[in-house]
Amino acid sequence: MAVVFEADFGSSQQWTAGRTSAYPNMGPTNPGDHKLDRLNRSYCPGGRFTATRRFFGGLWSCNLLTTEGSPQGFQVQTGDVLSARIVLPADIGAWPAIWTWRDGGNEIDVFEYHAEHPGILELSNHVHDAYLYWDGGSAGVAPGAQLDLAVTLGATSVDWTVNGATVFRDGTGVGPHWQAYLIVNLSVSDGTYHPAPPPGGPRQLSWSCLSLSVDRVPSTPQPPVPTGMYTAEEEAD
Repeated sequence: MAVVFEADFGSSQQWTAGRTSAYPNMGPTNPGDHKLDRLNRSYCPGGRFTATRRFFGGLWSCNLLTTEGSPQGFQVQTGDVLSARIVLPADIGAWPAIWTWRDGGNEIDVFEYHAEHPGILELSNHVHDAYLYWDGGSAGVAPGAQLDLAVTLGATSVDWTVNGATVFRDGTGVGPHWQAYLIVNLSVSDGTYHPAPPPGGPRQLSWSCLSLSVDRVPSTPQPPVPTGMYTAEEEAD
């Protein structure tokens, strides 16, 4: 396989900051998904994603980067392998994720995390409603932990590995012609399903994506027609 994408989270060529069709009206807020986000237009050099408490309104200024709408417009596709090295957040209310999105769906969650369940990673294929709340506490999943993730986006199965060990094969896949944009972000929970940040708690939450890359099997080039010979179509003529 060959590397076809290597993330530079400070690049305005690779990424669009603070706008995504996964949020109503392209953002900046998404209360229907139980988020306190108000997306900002900042990039994230070094891969540190933050959410900062706003002084009024109860919302948080949050980082979200997506390849959707960027000059390069990169999309992952069936057969790709996405690899990422991450550092999980430690604070209650932080909701980090790496995921995909296109045309109102095509969502694969490489991971989601909530620190009130310190050993659990949420791994989801929303294309076929397959998911796992994986208890990785014994494998080192914990607030502030560094993890190596890899997801193989197969036609008949999406497979997740954590620190080199396969932890979930969904057995459904994404189909043969699937494509989607990448999203990397930090949301803040509103308290509906996961606790919101406590009053008087930290003014800023964060997590880090230290690296993210996508590998792809190169397409097989067609051999050239030898000089002086005819193709089958030409012979038919």
